[in-house]
Amino acid sequence: MNDIEHIFERLRSGTVPEKGLDKFAIGIDKPLNEIRRQLNLISTGEGTFKFLRGGYGCGKTFMSQYTLLEALKENFAVSFVVVSPNDTQFHKFDDVYHRIVSGIRTPMAASGALEDAIDRWIARIEDRLADEIGDDAEDFDEQVKVRFETELCDLTKEASGNEFINVLKAYFDAKQEGDYQVASSLISWISGSKNVAASAKKKAGIKGEISSSSALLYLKGILNILKKAGHNGLVIIVDELETILRTRSDVRGKSLNGLRQIIDAAKDFPGMLWVFTGTREFFDSKKGVAGLEPLHDRIKFTSSGGFVSPKQPQLELKPFDKQRLKAVALKLREIFPSDNKGRIYSLVDDDFLNSLCSLVTEGLKGDVGVIPRQFLRELITVLDLVEEHDGSDGGEEYIPKKVYDFPAGGLSDEDQNLVDGKTLSSTDDNSNSGYDVEELKW
Repeated sequence: MNDIEHIFERLRSGTVPEKGLDKFAIGIDKPLNEIRRQLNLISTGEGTFKFLRGGYGCGKTFMSQYTLLEALKENFAVSFVVVSPNDTQFHKFDDVYHRIVSGIRTPMAASGALEDAIDRWIARIEDRLADEIGDDAEDFDEQVKVRFETELCDLTKEASGNEFINVLKAYFDAKQEGDYQVASSLISWISGSKNVAASAKKKAGIKGEISSSSALLYLKGILNILKKAGHNGLVIIVDELETILRTRSDVRGKSLNGLRQIIDAAKDFPGMLWVFTGTREFFDSKKGVAGLEPLHDRIKFTSSGGFVSPKQPQLELKPFDKQRLKAVALKLREIFPSDNKGRIYSLVDDDFLNSLCSLVTEGLKGDVGVIPRQFLRELITVLDLVEEHDGSDGGEEYIPKKVYDFPAGGLSDEDQNLVDGKTLSSTDDNSNSGYDVEELKW
């Protein structure tokens, strides 16, 4: 599927495309420049973080996907994680680690990227050793494994770091012996899987799984391998932090404390960028960041006389307005795959697009920024109908100005909740007293 077909297929289902975003992106120059600045920082050896702040419909997920595409273009490894109370609970960092590592992509590998990077790293070690001692040396393989410790010396200071290196050695041995099942199982284990056979773990002399307390150190090991394999670093997107607000007070507190620990440790991960997304409610309410003073002090959002710097920890994304909606509509009409462009431009003309923008605005009570995806679905439905019903088969011709009425498919329950002003805040705990600072064993 080419980029254009991918774009429209994703937008029809109300999701953000994973490629081709530059073809219809509008009004993101300032935040995009800041993201590029962050990528430049980590390429020079910094470890940084950024929070994307905005209401529903501001394009946080769109900006996140754009960040991944920019990072891949600059030879970074990337990973995208969505926080979910039922799937990826943020206070359990072993779960978050598993989602990050198992979801790593690189410019060379869309899947299996960690194994690819480890193999590339080992191949580089082998090439250097071959130059130094010759690849026919009797202890060549043992010397390769010795280099694991040398190149990951930061990890050898802690027991869990040595365990990480031992798993890599066992993986190397399994590959050399042609035991690819064990090798694959060890990659799964180092990726945080909890479903690895005991026989495979025995080969590496390990028991149990990666814990929350060791996961951050393991992530440092993964980062080092990615860089030594030839990548510039790692960019991690953690989307929808606001879902933390749905959880109990104690879980929210642990999650926010964990977030504080991550950003405090970011500087110790040269070449890595964390990008988090959240709503204003997540950042500003006492149930969110504002309830944990040490975290709020570190990342608080500030403005002066209405002027806001994109370089502060929270990068504000502006909501859509009519003008921006119209500009996106024009872009999508231009790239829409059609056998009869003249008919598309004639029936979905500028006047119709102006009317559609107005209808959507009225349907969403004047708040265009609430759900731009609804507008995009409506527009693409119209474009599809114009393309498909041209009267050439003797059937009735679709003329949108005559028959269209917003919304064509009705609002989903989720969209209607947003229109009605309902939030994601937890309803089981009304405490707004804030949280105590607690060091999690990450």
